[in-house]
Amino acid sequence: MNTQTKNSLLLLLCSFIWGTAFVAQSAGSGMGAYSFLAGRSWLAVLVLIPTVMVFDAIRRKSGTDTKPKTAAEKKKLLAAGFVCGTLLFAASAAQQIGITINPSTAKAGFLTAMYVVLVPVFGLFLGRKGSAQLWVSMAVAVLGLYLLCMKNGFGSIESSDWLLLSCAVLFSFQIIAVDHFSPQVDGVRLSLAEFLVVSVESTAAALLFETPSAAQFAENALPILYCGIMSSGVAYTLQILGQRDLNPAIASLIMCLESVFSALGGWLLLGQSLSAREVFGCALIFAAVVLAQLPLEMLHRAKKTT
Repeated sequence: MNTQTKNSLLLLLCSFIWGTAFVAQSAGSGMGAYSFLAGRSWLAVLVLIPTVMVFDAIRRKSGTDTKPKTAAEKKKLLAAGFVCGTLLFAASAAQQIGITINPSTAKAGFLTAMYVVLVPVFGLFLGRKGSAQLWVSMAVAVLGLYLLCMKNGFGSIESSDWLLLSCAVLFSFQIIAVDHFSPQVDGVRLSLAEFLVVSVESTAAALLFETPSAAQFAENALPILYCGIMSSGVAYTLQILGQRDLNPAIASLIMCLESVFSALGGWLLLGQSLSAREVFGCALIFAAVVLAQLPLEMLHRAKKTT
């Protein structure tokens, strides 16, 4: 098996874990959203600590060392962790609250996937050029959202839909922040730092707005374990390994399948169903997500060169 195929399979497994995590989040919707988020985030921290140690050991053998050494480097890592972690907390909290109100994994997965289209749109405000491909993607996504969320016109969008859309917006900001900081700090340490921030902030929110109890965590142990260990810990590591030496466009397309796995997981494991209109809306949003990632301009330039 060549490297490209192996890395593609790693990313496919990563997408499967992230997609089925929506099922776990739906199953854990019986407890407070902040409490659930705190539980899974502290588990992610416990998983990422040895992950950082393993990567450090591998880098030492290869003669590279990415540990922050100076006070300025440590300060930069702390700042990056705080900014990215706070955005990740806000996005994850909006997502979990939305799933708590409406436990449809398909709708949650597809609305969250809108960040793939929103990231290049917000990039326009940072001076990045847009394209006809981007605007076509947006138009298709808006039509899909209308079919998925607005069953009786524009006044029928539910509160959970607004939360999941705000989640997509917040994830877009978080991705832009990670894109800004990742060249400046070690990626694995940044992940650990941002999950530590999410853990602290979600714990504070749970204590302020909810009444978490040991009984709640015991009742929802399996969903919390799956989201904390598999979704945040294992899947993140698979993403790092899978994206290495793989075409970014191919990587993005594979990870778009997260939304498909979320819908299939809800159908197979939770017995959830969608109307034909909602299925078509999901299909349009997925098409927009894929279209936004296709390297059409690169292919066009390659064709002209040939």
